[in-house]
Amino acid sequence: MVMRVDFPVKPFNTLVRNGTVGAKIQQALDDIKPEAAYFSEQDGRRGGFLIIDVTDPSQIPSFAEPFFLTFNAEVRFRIAMTPEDLGRADLEALGKIRLLALRCESASHRGD
Repeated sequence: MVMRVDFPVKPFNTLVRNGTVGAKIQQALDDIKPEAAYFSEQDGRRGGFLIIDVTDPSQIPSFAEPFFLTFNAEVRFRIAMTPEDLGRADLEALGKIRLLALRCESASHRGD
C-alpha cells in the first residue's frame, strides 16, 4: 500500500528550527518500518510517500498515528499492486466476463 503524508508548514518549520525534525521522522519510520520511504514536495508543501505492507486493515491506525500525533500531518492510503499482483488479477478473464455481460444486456434490449 502507498501511504501519502502531507506535513503542515508551521508545525514542521518549528521542528526544523529547533533541530528535532530529523530525529522525529526517523522515530516515525522506525515505528512503522516501511518497505521504502520517499520525501518530496507535494502541492507546494513538504510530504512523503511510504510503501507499507498492510496485512490487516486494523493496522492502518498504527501507520498513521505517528504522523498525526508528531507532525499534525494529513495521511492518505492507496492500494497498490506489483506487476505480479496485477498478473494474478486475471484481467483477461474479467474482460471476457464483462464482454459477455454487455452482449447479454444488448440482446435483452433487442428482445432476443
